[in-house]
Amino acid sequence: MSINSAIEWTESTWNPVTGCSKVSEGCRYCYAETMTRRLKAMGQPNYQAGFSVRVHPDVVDKPRSWKKPQIIFVNSMSDLFHPDVPLEFIQSVFTVMRETPHLYQILTKRDRRLAKLAPELEWADNIWMGVSVENYQVVKRIDSLRATPAKTKFLSVEPLIGPTGPMNLDGIGWVIVGGESGPKARPMDPAWVQDVLRQCRDARVPFFFKQWGGRNKKAAGRTLNGTTYDNMPDSYHAWSADNRTAA
Repeated sequence: MSINSAIEWTESTWNPVTGCSKVSEGCRYCYAETMTRRLKAMGQPNYQAGFSVRVHPDVVDKPRSWKKPQIIFVNSMSDLFHPDVPLEFIQSVFTVMRETPHLYQILTKRDRRLAKLAPELEWADNIWMGVSVENYQVVKRIDSLRATPAKTKFLSVEPLIGPTGPMNLDGIGWVIVGGESGPKARPMDPAWVQDVLRQCRDARVPFFFKQWGGRNKKAAGRTLNGTTYDNMPDSYHAWSADNRTAA
């Protein structure tokens, strides 16, 4: 758990599941796998199994103790829709999300399992669902996302390691773009970013540029065309108006 997350598009993280496995090229230099090794060495109990998938029932109710409504990235260290996570556990996570005032952001690369399980879950307006789209080879994930009942659907085009090509953004409420970071970061061609920005403008979808990435992501910055893109969906502004002022 982390309050005041360093991730630019969220505020806190909540990890009722830890560990994962690689499914596509975007996973090659997984930051969560690297961080897990550090946390294990530090003696953090939930990471002593390494990067094997583990569910943590003792963590599920944690957001209930956070009184101030905030934006929470669910499972920054895993994938809620990993096949090793039981449906019943996912449902328990959804129950907490529905019953608390926070805004939740879920990301998955397991689009087919998401589509399969979505009808078995009780959705609420404060549960945003997204898929990762690192290049044109996985653009099909967007179709699985579009079929879910989530009111706000978003894309994390990160790490952007190749052109996405045309994307069908019908029903998509937000797009995040970012380059890979770390010692083995693959470069992101500015033309790929500009193409995603153009598609978002054409489809009138809010665009958020997270970072250029690279070995030193802070030095590379996060401005594009001389602008910092921090656009958020309309549903964020509605949630904020309802919860920030009342908190």
